[in-house]
Amino acid sequence: MEEANKARTPEPHKPYAGAGAGDDASKKQQLCDDEKGGEAEENYRGWKAMPYVIGNETFEKLGTIGTMANLLVYLTTVYGMKSAAAATLLNLFGGTVNLAPLLGAFLSDTYLGRYATLALASLTSFLGMLLLTLTAAVPALHPRHNAPASAAQLAALLLSFALLAVGAGGIRPCNLAFGADQFDPRTPSGRRGIASFFNWYYFTFTIAMMISATLIIYLQSNVSWALGLAVPAALMGLSCALFFMGTRLYVRVRPEGSPFTSFAQVLVAAFRKRRLPSPASPAELYDPPHRSSLVAKIAYTDQFRCLDKAAVVVAGEDDQSSPSPWRLCTVQQVEEVKCLARLIPVWSSGIVYYIVLTNLGNYNVLQAMQTDRRIGGAGFEVPAGSFVVFNMLALTVWIPVYDRLVVPAVQRVTRREGGITQLQRIGTGIALSIVTMLVAAAVERRRRRVGDATSCFVLVPQQLLAGLSEAFAVIGQVEFYYKQFPENMRSVAGALLFLGFALASYASGLMVTVVHRTTGGPGRPDWLAQDLNQGRVDLYYLLIAAMAAVNLVYFVACARWYRFKKSDADAAAVELEETDDGLKPNRVAGPPAV
Repeated sequence: MEEANKARTPEPHKPYAGAGAGDDASKKQQLCDDEKGGEAEENYRGWKAMPYVIGNETFEKLGTIGTMANLLVYLTTVYGMKSAAAATLLNLFGGTVNLAPLLGAFLSDTYLGRYATLALASLTSFLGMLLLTLTAAVPALHPRHNAPASAAQLAALLLSFALLAVGAGGIRPCNLAFGADQFDPRTPSGRRGIASFFNWYYFTFTIAMMISATLIIYLQSNVSWALGLAVPAALMGLSCALFFMGTRLYVRVRPEGSPFTSFAQVLVAAFRKRRLPSPASPAELYDPPHRSSLVAKIAYTDQFRCLDKAAVVVAGEDDQSSPSPWRLCTVQQVEEVKCLARLIPVWSSGIVYYIVLTNLGNYNVLQAMQTDRRIGGAGFEVPAGSFVVFNMLALTVWIPVYDRLVVPAVQRVTRREGGITQLQRIGTGIALSIVTMLVAAAVERRRRRVGDATSCFVLVPQQLLAGLSEAFAVIGQVEFYYKQFPENMRSVAGALLFLGFALASYASGLMVTVVHRTTGGPGRPDWLAQDLNQGRVDLYYLLIAAMAAVNLVYFVACARWYRFKKSDADAAAVELEETDDGLKPNRVAGPPAV
């Protein structure tokens, strides 16, 4: 058995600093002794790298959101598409953009690494925006005089969309994980930096959305489409420049190969050995020395014990110098699969949460269209789509307050880094989503009673509450996925968030269709009638609030069952995760008894 363990010991994997960092940076990288496998000690720059990382992400978001925010109007006015055809095209585009990060995450974690993926994806997005700008600026690339678009014009448009989708597929799963990679998770300051980085990342995201929803849309709608699309393209170019300027400072982590192959090996090996009796003790499982510098050694857990059989050594396997990985897996491989299995129920609760946000976002616009949006005597009318700014405003104001004031205050009480756990933060956001929908239902009931003379600003409270809910739930999910996924799947963790958005979008469309067809009758309009005064959107909001309440109960059950990932006491790398005593470097005395 000991011989087999030695034979299966993986080669150490070495993270590396930016290429061409110079002799000075090279001297700062110290080699560990041979007992640690000769791994390189990273020179984490932390906040010194953040001007480039956050600057890159801010301008990338400004460019991307500014480009996509008004595409429906662009397609119907410049390309002369019917609204249904334009909406269908954008739905396909949106679904592709949200699903592409899964492929991008796989390529990043398996072959390219996050730095190379981000570099290639940023350049691809810039080319896509540049081409889209040309479709507006060059007369030959868009229809004129209400003529239908030619095949060449549609090809240029669709090629720009394809480039944008490829760019999003690489940027979305990697940018958060790459930023967090710049902090050392083994030090208290590094761990605080990671948590703070997630907050400030989302802060810059909301700032970008606010600017896009106001200034850039104004340029596109009131000045010219060429200028309105050129500004986001220029911002994306600036984003690329900032990203490459910081290359010398970045910590870059090499991929260790496909984690999905390892997961498949565990499932196949466990199935082959399904008839074996469960091991009496974890000590009987195949557990060779762990020397990976990327993935921390995970402590044994007694959940999903059926998977433990993949690490059971049967007669003959301990005599082989290199046993088949499809028949015998390590405890580390099994625990990585368990991490993913534990995450799926928590992730699934996020889908229902996103359904709340999606429906509120859609119908808030329709509500605004049937209110009095005039301000002052000059006849200025607030655009119906601009009320999302109040959602972003709540996020923008709350995140710095939470990060700088609330967290330190709560931390003093709970003695836990971050003040509360990520699961508590997510649960708070889900609870606030219920309140949001109840307030939205009450506001809609009042709007129907008063009619179209209702002031548009009655919609502000529900938007503020939605923004506050996002500040807890969405940021909590981002941090939770990053910390709980195996380190070699952190790009996949970023993609998981967008997969939830995509599924929620499809589910919301299905909900609207079902409610539209089942709530109406002869002489009676359905809840979602074209004229909201004839419909009952308030009842639809109450239905969503009830779904959110059930989802909260489900989430609490999942959270109570969930076990946070812990690193093994004998591993060289120590992973920071939640324990009963708060967030501390987790030195586990040993695996629990079975």
